[in-house]
Amino acid sequence: MKYSFATCGNDKASMGRSLDKENPTRCSVSEGKPNRCIIFPANVSMVAEALERRNKDRIVRAKVASDLIVQIADSCFHLHKLAMVSKSEYLNRIVFKRRSNGEKENNPMIFISNFPGGIEIFELVVKFCYGWKVDVTATNIAALYSAANFLEMNDDLDQGNLITKTEAFLSFSILSSWKDTFQILKSCESIQSWAKELHILKRCSEAIALKASINKKGFTFHDGDAQGALANNVEDWEKEGRADSWWFEDVSSLRIDHFIEVINSIKRKGITSELVGSCIAKWTSKWLSQITSGLNNVTPKQLTHQLRRVTTESLIRILPEEENAVSCNFLLHLLKLGLMMKINAELLNKLERRIAFMLEHCRVSDLLVRNYGENDTVYHVGIVVRVVECYVSFVLRNPAPRIFVVGRLVDGYLTLIARDKNLAAKRFQLLAEALPKSARVCDDNLYRAMDIYLKAHPDLTEEERTSVSRAMEFHKLSQEARQHMMKNERLPLKMRARYILLEQVNITKVMTAGGSNFCRTKGQAIIRVSKGLEKGRMSSHKEIKVMKKEVETMKMQLNQLQMCKTQLQNQVKSWR
Repeated sequence: MKYSFATCGNDKASMGRSLDKENPTRCSVSEGKPNRCIIFPANVSMVAEALERRNKDRIVRAKVASDLIVQIADSCFHLHKLAMVSKSEYLNRIVFKRRSNGEKENNPMIFISNFPGGIEIFELVVKFCYGWKVDVTATNIAALYSAANFLEMNDDLDQGNLITKTEAFLSFSILSSWKDTFQILKSCESIQSWAKELHILKRCSEAIALKASINKKGFTFHDGDAQGALANNVEDWEKEGRADSWWFEDVSSLRIDHFIEVINSIKRKGITSELVGSCIAKWTSKWLSQITSGLNNVTPKQLTHQLRRVTTESLIRILPEEENAVSCNFLLHLLKLGLMMKINAELLNKLERRIAFMLEHCRVSDLLVRNYGENDTVYHVGIVVRVVECYVSFVLRNPAPRIFVVGRLVDGYLTLIARDKNLAAKRFQLLAEALPKSARVCDDNLYRAMDIYLKAHPDLTEEERTSVSRAMEFHKLSQEARQHMMKNERLPLKMRARYILLEQVNITKVMTAGGSNFCRTKGQAIIRVSKGLEKGRMSSHKEIKVMKKEVETMKMQLNQLQMCKTQLQNQVKSWR
C-alpha cells in the first residue's frame, strides 16, 4: 500500500494530499467542523485481521502467533515483532539487544513507563504499524506526535513514517485554525515534558501571538464555527471599543504554564503593555472565581496550596513593567493573594513598592478589595495599611510634593470603611496614623471618618475611642468642625475637655488682640477728628460698632464653652 495522507478541514485549497489515487483516503469536509486527518503507512510489513480487546489487554489477531508483548500501564498489547520493529527504532533496539544477549525469544515482555498519551495513543500507534487507518484530530495529534518521537518512528526505517505524518498535520492545524491551536494546547497538559521538548508549546504560543497581534479584520479562520462566532463577537467588541481584546476569552482559558508561554510570545510581538496587562487581569479574575466557587479543588489540599502559590508568583513575574499597564486595584488583589499564599518575600516587597508608587494617582475605589469571610471586614484593610506604610517609608527618604493627595485618599478610604461593624479600632487607628502629620493640611475629613466610625461602633471602650481619635489635631480643624467636635458626645471625655480649654485660650487671645486693635483704632479716630476729617470720623464709628459686636459674639462663645466645661465636670463627678 502506498503512502496516503489527507487533511480534512474547511479550506479546500489547503486540504491534504493523497499519493495513492487508486486508494484515496476518506475524509469528510463539513462547515464548522474542526480539522481531521486519516493516515496510513506507506508500507505494511504484516497483514493482521483485527485488534481485539480482552479485559484490559489488546490482542492483534493474525495468521501468525504473537511474539511480542508491550505493556503500557496495566494493559498488555500482544503484537508481532515484524510489524512493530519495522516502524519503531526504539522497539527495534530493545528486541535486537535482547537477542544479542541471548535472552529467550518466546513472547518477550517490554514494559514502557510514562508513555506519551498512555494506552489510547499506543493503540493508535499499533493500528498505524499494522496498516489500519488512524483518525487524527487536534485533541490527539500532540500526544501521537510525541509517541512517534518516543518510539523513534522516523523515515530512516520507513519512508513516510509516523513522525513525518503527524508533524505535517500538527503544523497544518496550528497555522490554519485558531480553535485547533487551543485544543492542541489543552491536550498537552498530560504530556507536558514532551510538549516542551518537541517545542509544541512554543509553536502554539507563537501562532496565537501572531494572530492576536494582527488586524482582526484581516484575520482568516478556516474553521467555520469559530469564524461565525468570532465575527459576531468582533462586531460587538468594536461597538464597545474593545476590538483589540477579542482574543482575551480564549487565552484566559489556558492553564497557568501555557498562559505564561502565550503571554511571553505576545510580549515579543510588540502588543501594547495595557492589552497584556488587561489579559493577565482577565485570566486572574477567572482563576479567582474558580477558587471561590471551589471548582479547582480536585487536588489534595497541600498540593492545591502549592499550586496557588506558584501561580500567584508566576502572575507577578509576567506583569508588564510599564507604569499604566495594570490597575492599582488589580495589583492589590494580587497582593492579597500573595499574603494568603505566603509567596516569595522579595516578590511581595516588589509588588508593594509598585502599588505604593501608584497611590498618588489612585481613587478611593481603587483601594477596595473585598473579603468573603463571615467575620471579616467588608474590605481588606490590612493590605492598604501595608501599602501606605511602604509609601511613607519612601517619602521619608525622598519627600514627595503630592503627599497631600495621598492624605486625602486615605481619609476618603477611612470614611468609606468606617461603617463596617467588623472593623477593629486598632486597624482603623493603624491606617489613620500610617501617614505623617505633614500629610494633612486640614483634618476635617479625618474627623468626619472618626465620627462615622464612633457612631457605627457605640460599644467601644473609652481607651478604644481615644486611640481612634488620636491622629486628629485640633489646630488643623476648621471653625465649623471645632464647634461640632466640642458638642460631640461620642468623642472621649478627656479629649473634649482638652479641646474646650484650647478653644477658650484661643478665644481669649483673639479678644485680647481685638481690645488692642480697638484702642489703636480709637486713637487713630481721635487724630482724624482733630484734623477735621469728617469722613474718617464716620468710618471710625462704624469700626467701633463692628468691634463691639465681635466682642459680644466672643462673650457668647465663651459662655457656651463654660457651660460645656461645667457639663463635663458634672459627668466626671457622677462617674466617680
